[in-house]
Amino acid sequence: MRSDVRLPPMTTAVTHRAIPAESVPAETDLTSGRKAAISRDDLLVAALRLIGPHRSVSSLSLREVSREAGIAPNSFYRQFRDIDELAVALIDLAGQSLRKIVGAARHRATTDHSIVRGSVEAFVEQVRADDKLLHVLLREGTVGSDAFKRAVDRELMFFEEELRIDLVRLYAADNVALYEPALVAKAITRLVFAMGATAMDSPPEKDAELIDQMTQMVRMILAGARAVGRAESRRSGQ
Repeated sequence: MRSDVRLPPMTTAVTHRAIPAESVPAETDLTSGRKAAISRDDLLVAALRLIGPHRSVSSLSLREVSREAGIAPNSFYRQFRDIDELAVALIDLAGQSLRKIVGAARHRATTDHSIVRGSVEAFVEQVRADDKLLHVLLREGTVGSDAFKRAVDRELMFFEEELRIDLVRLYAADNVALYEPALVAKAITRLVFAMGATAMDSPPEKDAELIDQMTQMVRMILAGARAVGRAESRRSGQ
């Protein structure tokens, strides 16, 4: 097992937040070379070391993750029922972390144009940060098991609800009618995640073009929702 593996920034931050300050480091059984105790976070980090751009978490085996973490396979069950439960935990962590990053970008903005551009840039930057948690979130929705896909869909719904709240707040402040904000938020979220999966397989030189395209697409969705909202307002006022 490599000892010089460097975890991506978001992974490290999430893991540190998840471990209580009073936690005791795992001890090692000197006779076997395996750790006598291990946490959920240790197993999650071990799984992240094994996956990559062309390796889905759904392809990992329990024995493989246990070996990477330095424990006996039976010790795995003290933290997770099976590899599926570990994968769902990774997806949950990815969603929580990305929502904070993109949410911060949205709240720094003051107009719909700056919100769109800032959010898209933050998202693409995180894709390029070799963020394995985000890669899990983007890939498992299409190649994982039904349990993985449900977990990804649940995280996307969290994104959609937070975006819906922000859109309602922004357009209410400008006294602008936005048609079906929940549907608008869903359209934007699904678009950005689909494009994000494409970005992972594209060279970084394409990022500027991709950001421009995503920004224009999102603005088109918003412009259409405003236009429909105005038409509905006129119709209901007649």
